[in-house]
Amino acid sequence: MRFPLLPDQASTMAPRVDLLYFSLTALSAVMMVIIFLPMFYFLYKYRRGNPANRSPLRIPMWKVEMTWSVIPLILMLGVFGWATDLYFDIERPPAEALEINVIGKQWMWKLQHPEGHREIDELHVPVGRVVKLTLTSQDVIHSFFIPAFRTKQDVVPGRYVSSWFKATQVGTYHIFCTEYCGTSHSGMIGRVIVMEPAQYEEWLTTTRPAETLAQSGERLFRDLGCSGCHMGNSQIRAPRLEGVFGKPVPLADGTIVLADGKYIRDSILLPQSQIAAGYEPVMPTFAGHVSEEELLQLIAYIKSLGAKQPELVR
Repeated sequence: MRFPLLPDQASTMAPRVDLLYFSLTALSAVMMVIIFLPMFYFLYKYRRGNPANRSPLRIPMWKVEMTWSVIPLILMLGVFGWATDLYFDIERPPAEALEINVIGKQWMWKLQHPEGHREIDELHVPVGRVVKLTLTSQDVIHSFFIPAFRTKQDVVPGRYVSSWFKATQVGTYHIFCTEYCGTSHSGMIGRVIVMEPAQYEEWLTTTRPAETLAQSGERLFRDLGCSGCHMGNSQIRAPRLEGVFGKPVPLADGTIVLADGKYIRDSILLPQSQIAAGYEPVMPTFAGHVSEEELLQLIAYIKSLGAKQPELVR
């Protein structure tokens, strides 16, 4: 019966995380030996009744102090620098990643692909391709953990966080929630299905939905009446959204923010919090009217507008 000590190393980051983990373990073991072996030796040598030489040693104590202070300090700073470099790599998704939205909900994981595919407690991805996850929670704090990829990210309500991985082995791997989130927390599990690129393309084709994520967002954008103010020949003076995503936006208070997913989300739910410069605070809030899934669809649509130029009002 196979009983591995650790899950498979199924991502590019997994060997690096394991190397750091086992190096820390080995360093701790060495330090423990250096401390405890002399301690037990001295306990034995200088026990009561043993005729050991107890006269003071003529050793400059500053040398001893410097030795046991400086050497561990250098070792720990080296490990800190190593871990910091790994942390930054984990927190910075590479460019040209396949972007997938993840929504935590008591007690399931809901996933949205850019092509419009929706999954519950399952994630299909191609092997050898960088996958960036944008995660949020619909209710309480969750934590998205894929042991085989050595990736774990807390998922917080009202906030977008990201995580990424690049799978290196075809197979099926566990997803767990590792933040206690209620009575059925232990049942909030799923699986990642890593497929060959051709097999993944076939899966996309055979399960292709009627709308992409951006197309669903466009339909919702019009159903909610957003296009009446933000697009075309609207008589209401509101910011145009073509080409705004990823660009700096001047605000009425003199500050400048980046038009990322968080800014778009806050503009929909908390429109009075960040007023665009030159516009009146007349937009109503859509809090309670759109779900987290719909918010991500709207963001995908606004992002899809890309470098389009706004239509001129005649």
